[in-house]
Amino acid sequence: MTRRIVWTLLVLTCVLLMLAVVPLAVSLTARERVAHRDSQRAATRVIAAAAEEHLSDGKPDTVVRKEIAAAARAGDCVAVYDSSARLVTGTRCEAARGDEAEELVEDVLRGREPEPPESEGRLLTAEPAGDVRAPAGAVVLARSATPLDARIAAIWGWSAAIGVAGLAASVLLSVRLARWVSRPLSTLDASAQRLGEGALDERADVGAGPPEVRRLAATFNTMAARTEALVHGHRAVIADVSHQLRTPLAALRLRLDVLAAGSDDATAADLAAAQEEISRLSRLVDGLLAVARAEQATPRPTPVRVAEVLGERVAAWAPVAEERGVRLAAGSGGEGPTVALGAGHLEQILDNLIANAVDAVPSGGSIRIDGRAAGGTARLRVRDDGPGMTTDAKAVAFRRFGNPEAGGTGLGLAIVHRLVTVNGGTVWLEDTPGGGLTVVMELPLWPERTGGPRSLPDPKKT
Repeated sequence: MTRRIVWTLLVLTCVLLMLAVVPLAVSLTARERVAHRDSQRAATRVIAAAAEEHLSDGKPDTVVRKEIAAAARAGDCVAVYDSSARLVTGTRCEAARGDEAEELVEDVLRGREPEPPESEGRLLTAEPAGDVRAPAGAVVLARSATPLDARIAAIWGWSAAIGVAGLAASVLLSVRLARWVSRPLSTLDASAQRLGEGALDERADVGAGPPEVRRLAATFNTMAARTEALVHGHRAVIADVSHQLRTPLAALRLRLDVLAAGSDDATAADLAAAQEEISRLSRLVDGLLAVARAEQATPRPTPVRVAEVLGERVAAWAPVAEERGVRLAAGSGGEGPTVALGAGHLEQILDNLIANAVDAVPSGGSIRIDGRAAGGTARLRVRDDGPGMTTDAKAVAFRRFGNPEAGGTGLGLAIVHRLVTVNGGTVWLEDTPGGGLTVVMELPLWPERTGGPRSLPDPKKT
């Protein structure tokens, strides 16, 4: 934004300066040329008037020589011609003589107004001595163009200085204006980014920038305060509910254990079934708490090496899989890609997927996990050769309690979906060739060159 504002104002200033300064300089230059020419013609007429008295009236040339001497002291060259275009008198310098001067004299003697030429840095003018139609002679005056050139150069120099000063002032004002506008917006953008990363106590500065930006910052602070209050209230409710539910469930389980210890076989079987339902209810409460925490997650992306996490989780679940008679293995893909995920999120994703697969795959089945880079993302697959899912079940599998065929709480895939999408990835289900289910995930790569994560999409749009 700063550059756009500065460049816009600079372009506008340059256009205004071009429209104002250049025409003014051209006008002043033309006026200087006209003034110089008029002054030279006036000096020529004075000498021509004195020359007329000598040429037509026969008076002594004293006055003419006096005017010629004055012109010579001023740096001008003068030549006086009679009606036959013959040189009568003049200054010692020959700038007022020659072919160009003779052409001017012929035009004057014929009653025409000549076009004064510029010769070797000098300007020539010719005026008739006496009547224009029948002059008694002609006077040619040559004047140096150096003073005129110096004044014109001064005009353009001052014009350039004014333009540069105006441009410099415009740069200073535009930079200050751009920073005054953009700096509070940059601060507000950084505050919004930190709020999105989970810093709920982040607030924007409301004391800098234009009034509109200050109002925007105040609105942002109001929104951030309400968001913080809602999130903290939601977390407090979840914590209280989970605590209040776990306590009576634990007490009820202990009472059933006591009753089962002193009951007969039939009653013990009923109590065991009740204990199983209580265990299922406990798992359901834990699953709901996990889903709520996943929905509240606002991760700060960190680099996560997929191969290392796969090896750790396979090693952790291997005893459980062996106990069920299931083969669990991780694909060998070298070092594997590095993804940008929240801390601990990939572990939670794999734990839920492996737990679901271990429960679904019968004894003698297998589960295989692999991950590799595919284009601009990392693609992870969790394959099993279990019973798989129907098309209708796959369509609702990522919803809480959406899969009627789920053998557990029905919350594992909902947790996976939330953790994947909140990190800017996507997840879907496919059929495993030969039977079974494959969970496919595409996760954003961690760019090694920049040292930071890619720009992640909005998970709400995923």
